[in-house]
Amino acid sequence: MDPQQIAQELADAHELLSRASMARLAYNGPDGRPRVVPIGIFWTGEEIVMSTAATAPKVKALSVRPEIALTIDAGDSPGSARTLSVRGVAHLTIVDGVVPEYLAAARKNFDAEYAAEFERNCRALYDQMARIAVEPQWARYYDFGAGRIPRFLAELAKKSG
Repeated sequence: MDPQQIAQELADAHELLSRASMARLAYNGPDGRPRVVPIGIFWTGEEIVMSTAATAPKVKALSVRPEIALTIDAGDSPGSARTLSVRGVAHLTIVDGVVPEYLAAARKNFDAEYAAEFERNCRALYDQMARIAVEPQWARYYDFGAGRIPRFLAELAKKSG
């Protein structure tokens, strides 16, 4: 997939990316076996950023095998279902203190009082965090209610209709 196609898929998924607070991150562990974990995300407009403790097992695994897959979903019915699937490379940076996007995500989802308490607790907890920024190498956005569905489903629907 070329960079323009990736940029268009991400642009089409802008609303989903702006509102989403969680994703599922797939990566290969140190033993080479796949793992999928829920993780908080923040869309900067340029990057999908995730954060975790610098000592988290996924940090060590991503340092060795940075290839990832990520899915972000929204909607609780077929008409409102939207998803963004991304494959790419994770870029790790160890940050002293708390990753700024981690706190920005909290401010997006919490009221001001709770976000301030959350920030105080995080600053007390983390000496360092890992900032995980995704470099997309492939992306696909689906909006099922709008008819933007995987090609194989569109072909099946066309056959049956």
